[in-house]
Amino acid sequence: MAPTHAEAQPNEYKAHVKNIAIIGAGGRSGKFIVEALVQGGRHKVTAITRRDSTNQMPEVHETKQVNYDSRTSLVEALRGQDVLVITMIEAGVKWIIPNEWGVDHTNESLANDTVLGARYKEVQAHIENVGGEKTHWIGISCSFWYEFSLAGSEARFGFDFDRKEVTFFDNGDEKVNTTTWPQVGRAVASLLSLKVSPEDESDHSPCLSQFNNRSVYISSFLISQRDMLDSVLRVTGDNKNDWKVSYEDVKERFKRGSEMMTQGNMAGFAILLYSRIFFKDGGGNVSHKLDNEALGLPEEDIDEATRVAVEMAQRGETNMH
Repeated sequence: MAPTHAEAQPNEYKAHVKNIAIIGAGGRSGKFIVEALVQGGRHKVTAITRRDSTNQMPEVHETKQVNYDSRTSLVEALRGQDVLVITMIEAGVKWIIPNEWGVDHTNESLANDTVLGARYKEVQAHIENVGGEKTHWIGISCSFWYEFSLAGSEARFGFDFDRKEVTFFDNGDEKVNTTTWPQVGRAVASLLSLKVSPEDESDHSPCLSQFNNRSVYISSFLISQRDMLDSVLRVTGDNKNDWKVSYEDVKERFKRGSEMMTQGNMAGFAILLYSRIFFKDGGGNVSHKLDNEALGLPEEDIDEATRVAVEMAQRGETNMH
């Protein structure tokens, strides 16, 4: 659906969104989103948290404690918000950014193979069905978080920093998109700073409504495992001989991960998930879809991002939470 021009909107129309509620403000990516929004100075940011939560909240304009089991509590906490970063509809929130950071779910084969596609489609359909014309979802397709994925176990990008070992999928030369946490934060802040609608028919500049019920595609790097290793060597000062490199057929790796999941070993899910984007079918490369320019996102230094990952690995910060 084409965006409605601002000149055709009713008197209560707001040209930009102002009130942003975020569930998970203290999480790994949440704190970067909050930081970018607050620094931008255009929004009032409200953190939604459980009443019994002990999580350390980043600096926000307001914190509302809710009972997640009470619909009334949630609706009241969200009333008056323009955007919700995660999912909740009945309060009349106009835009929802669901918790679906990751791969390109419009790629049917990729969505099905990584298991998550059906769940995300259900969430999107629910928002569209319940929200009607008043509420829209906007997905953030950022592929895998770079620091988290590189610092993690061999099951992710193939790196084991404790042993200085890396497993290359096939030859390790397939390039995929990946995004840093700060870039995710900047992208969300930039997206929510766009004007809601074009001024008139001649206005073709980016606006929030052009992303109604679709994903925004962002990326920090288009990179292969070999590129990652080169960056690791530059950051650590290691020589190539300091690292043991092994190889695994990427489709056999995917099959192995699937079999582990079938046997109840959830470590196989990470192996399945990460190996799938390195298939030589281009599923992990979304460079032709990127909205980086529309959002004004900067180019980043791969070695700086790798340095963060190396430090995370050294501190043992490899889990999701």
